[in-house]
Formats: sequence, structure tokens, C-alpha cells
Amino acid sequence: MLTGVTVRALVGSADVAVHGLTLDSRQAQPGTVFFALRGVQADGHQFIPKAVEQGASVVVCEELPAELADATTYVQVASSAEAMAHVAAAFYGHPSRQLKLVGVTGTNGKTTCATALHNLFRELGYHVGLLSTVQNQIDEQVIPTTHTTPDAIRLNELLARMVQAGCTHAFMEVSSHAVVQHRTTGLQFAGGIFTNLTHDHLDYHGTFDNYLKAKKGFFDGLSKQAFALTNADDKRGSVMLQNTAARRETYSLRGPATFRARLIENAVHGLHLDIDGRDVQFRLIGVFNAYNLLAVYGAAVLLGEDPTEVLTILSGLTPAAGRFETIVAEKTRITGIVDFAHSPDALENVLSTIADIRQPSQQIITVVGCGGNRDAGKRPIMANLACQGSSRVVLTSDNPRFEDPNDILAQMQAGVQPADLGKVLTIADRREAIKTAVALAQPGDILLVAGKGHETYQDVQGVKSDFDDRQVLREMFALLGK
Repeated sequence: MLTGVTVRALVGSADVAVHGLTLDSRQAQPGTVFFALRGVQADGHQFIPKAVEQGASVVVCEELPAELADATTYVQVASSAEAMAHVAAAFYGHPSRQLKLVGVTGTNGKTTCATALHNLFRELGYHVGLLSTVQNQIDEQVIPTTHTTPDAIRLNELLARMVQAGCTHAFMEVSSHAVVQHRTTGLQFAGGIFTNLTHDHLDYHGTFDNYLKAKKGFFDGLSKQAFALTNADDKRGSVMLQNTAARRETYSLRGPATFRARLIENAVHGLHLDIDGRDVQFRLIGVFNAYNLLAVYGAAVLLGEDPTEVLTILSGLTPAAGRFETIVAEKTRITGIVDFAHSPDALENVLSTIADIRQPSQQIITVVGCGGNRDAGKRPIMANLACQGSSRVVLTSDNPRFEDPNDILAQMQAGVQPADLGKVLTIADRREAIKTAVALAQPGDILLVAGKGHETYQDVQGVKSDFDDRQVLREMFALLGK
């Protein structure tokens, strides 16, 4: 089970019966392996005594504790996170080797691509698994999710459940955090997709270069049997392919590539594209979705599917939850758009898409906030982008977490140019912000509520309360009809 693990020291018996793995000392018990991980918030090594007290049979750690229990085996390793990934893969029988597993990474588009691939291959007749920000799925069975990419134990357990359920394919979002934290180490991927790379998660990675290296690390780890499909129109797309052993493939809307598309029309009813000489209408909207569709198409073809059949099914797909999801007020025909856009690039893409499809008479009213305890550098940028792309802007809370919402809003307000001050309102209460935006809208206008998308909660001081932008928007629209 320690194959692939760099063991520095072994204290105790190596002959131990193991029936469970955990990184939570509270879940340790006889027969389990406890992994002491160094995290951002806490160091798992300080919980080793608790895990031993709970009866953990094996402790995997980077530093041996001062006091060692006679009945416990201690395995000192170079990296607890990396060791956990290898051990978890072996413990669950290397389920990724029994699936065609495709990972999707990049700043934006991961959820849309992974979800579209899952839905596409279900329509093609396969049993399929999905690991995404919105939800995990085994065919139609929905499993709640807490992270973009689960920890290595949970991840391999889910993949094993997919294998047991008869799945042949699985599609997953691969976050930059997951790569750095070795959550995907030890997995065998059939392919990887790169969507794009823009300013995000610098609160965690520190620099953009580190963020870039984290994404690239996923492709560096692909085998020569896999494919690496990258966006040729993103200037970092070629970087992803520099050191990969995988087959190098590309997609593009602007130049030569393995898979090419030409945008014919981008309208409120959907996209009209020419893909590799095939004329296709899609229900998704926006140039960013043209890239997502092309990536999904390319990956499906690389997995051996018929191009015509793939495009036929993709033409009927609808957006992932909270991704450019539209809600229309019946009486006033105000169009509400709820989108997960929480980075400058994502917000700019959504606003650009709305600008492309709106009529001259339609105002764009944007409600936007920024999350707490996350990259503060993007806050003034996002406020400025909202002003540049909107007639009116309401700045509000997102998930403030452990920060003061007013401090976040002050940082956003710093990005508002003097000429735009008259179009901006600041309302910390998100429900009131949406209500005010609806009141500002005239019949036929477009109202964008950005930042939370599919989320059904608001995180304030560690407490998650029910809050769904889509539900609130529907409630406010319903009041317009009375």
C-alpha cells in the first residue's frame, strides 16, 4: 500500500490490518490510518495524540512526535499529502485505472465543461461519473460536494463507487489547490483539458506564476497514453503542453488547431458555430461558451466518439446550474441572469456576452460582491469592470466569511472611477441589493446577479445560512406581477 511513497522512517510493525483512512483525528479508530497533513488553517501533526488516543493503528506524518505509543505504527514520509494520495488510490483498488477519467482545469469553464461531458456521455449511452463544484454524480445519483476537488481519500472512494456502479467514464474539475495539495496524485487520467488562465486564487498561491505552475503541474503528470487538450487562443495554453508526456492537442476559434470553430452568431437564443466544417446551433450563449463547447467536442472525439453524434447531442444541452442561468419576469420581461462569475475575467466575459446580445434600449444592471478571506486584489478590479459594462451597479456582499462586509465593499469602491460614482449603489445586505436592482430595472432590461451562481448559502462568520440568488430573484420578480 506504500508503493510510490517516500518513506523516511518506520517505527513499529509494518504488518498492520487496515480498514479505513482518515485525515480527521476525530474519526480515527482501531484499524484506521491517520494522515497528519499541514494545512492553511491548521497543522495535522498537532492532532496526532488525539488520533492515537482514538485508537489509530497507523500514523503517517512528516515529523515523528516526541512521544511514541507502543501499539501504534508511525510512518514518516516526505509529504503526508502525497503519501495519502498514493495510499488512498491503492486502498480503493486504483479505481481511476478502471475508468476513462478526464480532468478539466483552468480559471473559468471547468464546471461547464465537466458537466457538459457528463451529460453528453450519458446521452451517448454510457454510465458516467461527475466530480464538480456544483455536485458529484454517479449517473443520476447526486452526491453533495464541499470542494471543487475532494481530498484524496474521498476522491478515490467516489471513483471506486463509480466503478462499482458500472461507470466507464468520469469527468472532474481539477482545481489549482488540488494539484498543489496532491489530491489528484496517483490517479490515472485518460486526458486533461485546459480552458484558460486569468487572475484568481492569488490569496492561496501568492503569485500568478505559482498559480500558473499549479495548473501546469496537472499536465506535467499526464502519461503518454493520455491526451492534453489546450486552448490555443489563451497565451498560457502552450505553456501547459511544454513538459507533458501526453498527446498534445489544441482547440481554437481564431487560428490553426486540432479542433477549430468559427463563430457565426452569438444571440440571446444561443450560439451558431461552424465546427470543423459542420454548421451547428447551440442553446448556450456567449463566446466563452463557444470555447467550452469546442473543448468538450474535442475531448469526446479524442475519447473515440463520432463527431456528428457528439455535436447533435451538444446542440441540445442547457447551461450548468448558476452558469449564465436566465430567469425572466413574466409581466415586465426583465431578464435576470445568475452567474458564478467571481473573478475579474469571468465577470468581464459575462458582461461582454450580455453586451453582445442586448438590444440598444436595454439597460444592464449588475449586482456583484467579492468573497471574504480570498484574494483582495481583485476587489477594485471587479467593481471597475462592473461599472464599465453596466448602466447601474449595486455593490453588495458575497460570502464575507470572517471579514467585515463593509471592509470588502470599501475595497471594491476604491475601484470605482469618479465618472462612475453616480451609477453605483452600495448595499451590504445581498437580498436588499437584489431587491433594489429589480426596482431600478425598467421593462425589458437585463439584470446580472454575479458571484454566487449555484450556491444555496451565504457564509458569514463561519455560519452558512440559506441564500440562493436564483430563488431571491424569482421572489422579487413575482412581486412585480402583483
